[in-house]
Amino acid sequence: MLDELKIVRQLGAVFPGGSDVLTGIGDDCAAVRAPANPLLVAADQVIERIHFTPETPPEKAGAKLLLRNVSDIAAMGGTPRWAILTLAVNGRDEKYIMDFCRGVAEAGSRYGVTVIGGDTASLPSAGVAATLTILGEAPSGGAITRDGARVGDYLYVTGKIGNSFLSGRHLDIEPRLKEGQYLAQRHLASAMLDVSDGLLLDAARLAAASHVALQIEPEKVPLFPGARAPEAWSEGEDYELIFTSPEKLETLGKTLVPICCWGRCVAGDGELLDKTGKPFQSERLGYEH
Repeated sequence: MLDELKIVRQLGAVFPGGSDVLTGIGDDCAAVRAPANPLLVAADQVIERIHFTPETPPEKAGAKLLLRNVSDIAAMGGTPRWAILTLAVNGRDEKYIMDFCRGVAEAGSRYGVTVIGGDTASLPSAGVAATLTILGEAPSGGAITRDGARVGDYLYVTGKIGNSFLSGRHLDIEPRLKEGQYLAQRHLASAMLDVSDGLLLDAARLAAASHVALQIEPEKVPLFPGARAPEAWSEGEDYELIFTSPEKLETLGKTLVPICCWGRCVAGDGELLDKTGKPFQSERLGYEH
């Protein structure tokens, strides 16, 4: 059984809090100073043998959990602030737990995220399951949601996609936080979400939420080294941003990642169409939970 009191005492040093944290780890609830803009809240999880292997270093697994949550805040154009972590294990020792939490803390420090509380528990069978709830601040002009795309808007994606899990890149996520904030601050994006379950599937989700169809050319999207089309279009775990804009954009600036225009919004309700306007044919759109 886990010695929860001992672990909590040690976690106070791993997650020291910050000036905006009034009450942190060790109490029934955390207390923080409310941000000036609306609060963004998201939750995500990692489960051993699904999101990482038993051989994955715990620091890497913990970092992935934090970073994939930051990617959700990036998809709204927001700023991440705080996180709450829950970790359940069986067959892992105290060192594993502390190393996992250090991975969360280190990744959080890179993006200004403070872990302010959570819980630990034992699983009935061998494995690891962890959930992180992230809280952030919406941009002053309002969060960018999935439902704002309009007919005529251009469809973009940041960076490169594919070969994320096999290459190990899924453990070294680079959330497109600056890119999301750039788009929000300049009011350039009409709709946006991050690519977690596959380029095609997440594009279809944006189309459905916005009640438009997307006429797409995924073959234009740059692939990560080792990736192959069309598999790369549905593999997921890319954590790039898909967004629409009424503007024809070539770049987001010299210091941000390249973008690719790979489609256009047309009349419809959630359909994916090829460049001729016919239904886009694909054996698999992405990862279904």
